[in-house]
Amino acid sequence: MVKTISKEEIAQYIGYQAEPTSWHTVTQEQINQFADCTLDQQFIHTDPEAAKATPFGSTIAHGFLTLSMLSHFAENYSLMIEGFYMGLNAGFDKVRFLQPVKVGSRIRANAKTLSIEEKKPGQFRINTEVTVEIEGCDTPALVAQWIVIQIVNN
Repeated sequence: MVKTISKEEIAQYIGYQAEPTSWHTVTQEQINQFADCTLDQQFIHTDPEAAKATPFGSTIAHGFLTLSMLSHFAENYSLMIEGFYMGLNAGFDKVRFLQPVKVGSRIRANAKTLSIEEKKPGQFRINTEVTVEIEGCDTPALVAQWIVIQIVNN
């Protein structure tokens, strides 16, 4: 759930661990749509029969599909500074793909706020460590440090 905080409360939220998001099931249709969008039609993603012969035993989601799901999950774990006007994706400090996500797997995100800095008046840089876990798997799908800029009305 998005949590709204005041500028005065920012220091209290460094190290804040949000509740895990809801689970999302990765479907073959979603993988195929991502493959069409990115033009990455590698068989391990799009050909269930050929993928059965791989060590994974099924198709797997693109790593970038899993990474792109952070936008969806952020709706459930983000901190929002009062007066929020607009958010911008500023990139990543670190992204590691640790475990493939097999088709039919359920994934969710866990997020920890690493830093919040006011770079310019009304512009806050938020660095969040996000871990995407796979239900029933000890190794996460990915760990990333995501940087966003929140612009707030003063």
